[in-house]
Amino acid sequence: MERQSHSEVIDAPIDVCFETIVDFEMYPKWFSGITAARVCESNRDNCEWTVAYELDMKLKVLRYTLAYSGESPSKLRWRLVEGDVSDVEGAYDFTALDGGKTEATCKQAIEVGFWIPGPIKRTFEKTALIDSVREFKKAAEARDGS
Repeated sequence: MERQSHSEVIDAPIDVCFETIVDFEMYPKWFSGITAARVCESNRDNCEWTVAYELDMKLKVLRYTLAYSGESPSKLRWRLVEGDVSDVEGAYDFTALDGGKTEATCKQAIEVGFWIPGPIKRTFEKTALIDSVREFKKAAEARDGS
């Protein structure tokens, strides 16, 4: 499984970034394609969640559940529990910067479970990752009131 990575500097403090990324039920409001997000299990004190999603891929709606674990406010990791894809794993790493800004780096690997030509798959995954990090950036900055 090939891992993609993308970083953005966000004009919001690290704690706001972490709170935005763990506000899973808000994902359909700002994450393109996600039409539903339901928290199945939550242990906020231990930074652990299980979340079920629906992702509209235009030709098909994918349903999948991810297990999250984190270290507030600097890291959130996820892995596939079950769903319409073969495998998903990833992480967000947050680094506090001067001036109340945060560097957010997302690393993710997805195995869809059906054949897609390599160059098309890599381009799609990279574009989707960049778009999702930029959507997250916009949501975190809006949450901060910037």
